Amino acid sequence: MFSLSTTVQPQVTVPLSHLINALHSMKSSLGSSSSSAHRKSGKHQEHAPDPELHCTEPLWSLRELGLSDLGAQHLDELVSRVLPCRSPPETLLPPGGQTAWRTSHLSTHSFYYNKNGFSCGALPMSYFKRQPSPLQSVCTELQHWPVWVPNRGFKTLKSKTRRLQSVADRSLDSEAFTPSFMKGLLTRDKGLEVENLDSLAKDKSVPEGQQDSFKRGFAEGFLKAQALTRRTQDSLRRTRLILLVLLLVGLYGLSKTPFISVRFRTTSGLDSAVDPVQVKNVTFEHVKGVEEAKNELQEVVEFLKNPEKFTILGGKLPKGVLLIGPPGTGKTLLARAVAGEADVPFYYASGSEFDEMFVGVGASRIRNLFREAKSNAPCVIFIDELDSVGGKRIESPMHPYSRQTINQLLAEMDGFKPNEGVIIIGATNFPEALDNALIRPGRFDMQVTVPKPDVKGRTEIINWYLRKIKVDPAIEANIIARGTVGFSGADLENLVNQAALKAAVDGKDMVTLKELEFAKDKILMGPERKSAEIDDKNKLITAYHESGHAIVAYYTKDAMPINKATIMPRGHSLGHVSMLPESDRWSETRSQLLAQMDVSMGGRVAEEIMFGHEFITTGASSDFDGATKIAKLMVTRYGMCDKLGVMTYTDMTAQSPEAQAAVEREVRLLLKESYERAKALLKSHSKEHKSLADALLTYETLDAKEIRLVLEGKALEAK
Repeated sequence: MFSLSTTVQPQVTVPLSHLINALHSMKSSLGSSSSSAHRKSGKHQEHAPDPELHCTEPLWSLRELGLSDLGAQHLDELVSRVLPCRSPPETLLPPGGQTAWRTSHLSTHSFYYNKNGFSCGALPMSYFKRQPSPLQSVCTELQHWPVWVPNRGFKTLKSKTRRLQSVADRSLDSEAFTPSFMKGLLTRDKGLEVENLDSLAKDKSVPEGQQDSFKRGFAEGFLKAQALTRRTQDSLRRTRLILLVLLLVGLYGLSKTPFISVRFRTTSGLDSAVDPVQVKNVTFEHVKGVEEAKNELQEVVEFLKNPEKFTILGGKLPKGVLLIGPPGTGKTLLARAVAGEADVPFYYASGSEFDEMFVGVGASRIRNLFREAKSNAPCVIFIDELDSVGGKRIESPMHPYSRQTINQLLAEMDGFKPNEGVIIIGATNFPEALDNALIRPGRFDMQVTVPKPDVKGRTEIINWYLRKIKVDPAIEANIIARGTVGFSGADLENLVNQAALKAAVDGKDMVTLKELEFAKDKILMGPERKSAEIDDKNKLITAYHESGHAIVAYYTKDAMPINKATIMPRGHSLGHVSMLPESDRWSETRSQLLAQMDVSMGGRVAEEIMFGHEFITTGASSDFDGATKIAKLMVTRYGMCDKLGVMTYTDMTAQSPEAQAAVEREVRLLLKESYERAKALLKSHSKEHKSLADALLTYETLDAKEIRLVLEGKALEAK
């Protein structure tokens, strides 16, 4: 920086290049008037600058430098003393005769030459006339001529920092120099100057005695403003925190929403840890009605408890056990009991958990499951609904990667790396849908069938669930078990629960056989329709219809025993007669099948006898369906027809018209004979038929004991 002090202006500090350029500009303007005189007098003409040369820095006026009060004479003297004088043109020529101020538009050997037009040291000190001044010494040390710089045509944009620094170095009086459209751009980041409190008090003309009060009030206002600003910032901070929490809660809610949760589940479920389920409190004692399945799985338990007992003979631990059976038979409970008996970790997974819309997710979860299981061997892996992940592999252009999950499962069960100590138990309701590679030996070595329980199994299951509720000690579970043919363990649990709810609604302190029968009828035929308004005529027809079924069942030799008869509407039925087999029938004789057909015909026969052929109803449609089905099976499947012999007809559409006609004739004959037998029986017991119908109209529901008393002509106790 170069400092210049005068008597007319305070000290001004400006860059050296600015000062030199300004002085040169002033000297050129002052010498322009005398240049013509020099030309007329024949003196040598001062060498004019090349049109390509100009100052690299902007020109500064006298006012900006604080030299506006200097006269022309003083200014000329100042310029002559400060600025170095150039030699005449002929003295500037080097020995080669070429000028040093040539213009070149070609790239040179250095960036400095391209920018300035000459190399460093191109102007020796012998070019100056007088003794070097301090400014000339600086130029010599810098080896750079600061005044005449050739214009090379290169333009650069100053950075924002340099521009602001340049603007800050200038005085505020440069507005006359700066173009108006650039003023806002150059001064937009300068900011406001902060006023002093003392100067503010003077500007406001505050009296001397009130300046302290003014300052104190100003300070109090300033502090209050700061407190208000702080409260505002705290409020904004709390608002941002609340918004962030709401955003996170919203994202969590979206992750639990169907169709939207996919994007969150797919990334988090790939490497999630799989934890075993504690099943120490579940053993084979909790499994009832499937003794054969328990016996087969007992071998797996022994293998898990003491594998050396089998491996010492060269045996291998089975890879997998496949549980096959209808829903509700206890397959999951059996798998839990295996892990509980062996006291090993139990890993549970559903087949649907491996079914994802994104490629590779199901296979990754299979790998994670088996990796965790192998690290905690020996253990049990239970895959429920195995058919959803282990279904048959097909070629599908719509799902080219659908086989990755089952391929990974096959590799984990019997691949190159063994999984010693890990037992895989799978459960399915559709074994025919499984892939053949999955059920071969080496993967699922054992296949255990879990059927619906028989009478003994149903009795055990009912007794097990009756222990958990308050029940009448006089209840015989085998009676309920005999009337629940085809019920699974889950159905029996639901039956006991429905009976407990019925007893609670009726305000009883324990469950009796009546509530259990009510629950059984509700499950089989639906809830009672007490609100249905049935006229007396329809009630009479229904009473004779149901009593006809009961009379034929009671007096037919091989028919099943009657359990109950009722005319209370349930579901789509206005009444029904339930039968109670003494034991499960694994096979049925021809006499038993004919007895079932006769019982089915009893309802229509009773309507025809009591009301005439013109007043029969549609209530026997379901009865005829059952009778026709039995007759067709006897003719086409069971070989119980004398004329057609023992030949079976599985597909009637593939038979000849003659064979179809013969089958139809035999079916019609069986149904007609059954109808005639039922009519003869009801005509022979018309008195008992009328008594039973009247009892049903009076009591609506009669059990087996009450039906027997009515048919024997004994009076019933009032209910």
